[in-house]
Amino acid sequence: MSKRKYHIETLALHAGQEPDPATLARAVPVYRTTAFNFKSSKHGADLFALRESGNIYGRLMNPTNDVLEKRLAQLDGGAAALTLSSGTAAIYFAVTNILKQGDELVSANNLYGGTFTQFDAILPQQGIHVRFAPVNDFAATEAAINEKTRAIYIEAVGNPVLDVADIEQYAAVAKKHHLPLIVDATFTPPTLLRPIEHGANIVIHSLSKWIGGHGTGIGGVVIDAGNFDWTDPKFALYNEPDRGYHGLRFAHDLGPLNPLAFILRLRTVGLRNQGPTLAPDAAWLFLQGTESLPLRMERHSSNALKVAEFLKNHPKVAWVRYPGLPGDPSYNLAKKYLPDGAGGMVVFGVKGGSAEGIKLVDNIELFSIIANVGDAKSLIIHPASTTHSQLSDEEQRKAGLTPELVRLSIGLEHIDDIIGALDDALALI
Repeated sequence: MSKRKYHIETLALHAGQEPDPATLARAVPVYRTTAFNFKSSKHGADLFALRESGNIYGRLMNPTNDVLEKRLAQLDGGAAALTLSSGTAAIYFAVTNILKQGDELVSANNLYGGTFTQFDAILPQQGIHVRFAPVNDFAATEAAINEKTRAIYIEAVGNPVLDVADIEQYAAVAKKHHLPLIVDATFTPPTLLRPIEHGANIVIHSLSKWIGGHGTGIGGVVIDAGNFDWTDPKFALYNEPDRGYHGLRFAHDLGPLNPLAFILRLRTVGLRNQGPTLAPDAAWLFLQGTESLPLRMERHSSNALKVAEFLKNHPKVAWVRYPGLPGDPSYNLAKKYLPDGAGGMVVFGVKGGSAEGIKLVDNIELFSIIANVGDAKSLIIHPASTTHSQLSDEEQRKAGLTPELVRLSIGLEHIDDIIGALDDALALI
């Protein structure tokens, strides 16, 4: 592409792609290959030593994945990206690419249930402790930081309660303590929000959601802003010789690539040695998703706002959360961070509690009862009994998840049909 600064709608279609050198194919080819030829032994040695860039082995890289990584990095305003086998893998490997045994992570507490379990149960088994603080409680966040803290983690919009995180305030706290800020922006893909512009250092997306957009693939991505200084000795993984990669000190020995120390270590140590590789066929599916992402997010957001307005005025609905709805606790933050739309998620509580909420879920038409979000089709679920059921009642309450909460992922159907389905289901309870 030219050096012209393109708009995000154009980047979603073109970023990262050069004409296929062999065929000049217009669409990105799927490279179904395990390995790649080296021109010589020296060429192979230079690739492994990071003296030259290029393809080595399918576990490490693939030309189809490379286009997706470059496109997503540009969409989010990052320096580089790495795709992985799932969004959960992206979270785990991003965190463990910074923290080692004995280190601590500070996280907001309004997390997707799987992420909470990873932080609360899995990481401690590896000697990594996570301290939770209420979202946007910056006094509590700072109080949780100590000499062992190595990163701060937040969701841009929490799952499932939909609290909007004040990213700039978190970034200020992170900068004060010289800690990287990791933002899971799955609910707010880059056509709605670019966290790096607000101070984030690392951004994570589950590609299975809106970026893919059609529920056809599992994948994740980690995007490195390239704006964090890893030379601070407290980041031992970057300042001590890495036994996992030729004794390289990633914060010091990469020359002009030093700003990309995080993403290069993630690829050469995490991906190479533990193998959470994204298949090229899945990468191709996600590339199709990026092309329509700007248009889809406009429709997801406009439909979701209309659904929230409908539910707010329905006599059988006790409460509604949608960041773009006037009066929502996150409305002012949504106006700041999400001026082009507040996304496709709506949550609400039915009068009568959990039993009535489940009855609605079980009797609604058009919506699919699915443990997923971000599909072109409208989805519904009762999180307390499904996606967040591994949390105790107390943990659910602390995260703002009440028993009656019903989660909607609003699709691209005609808005009258979506509201009609909800109205019919509410009439049955």
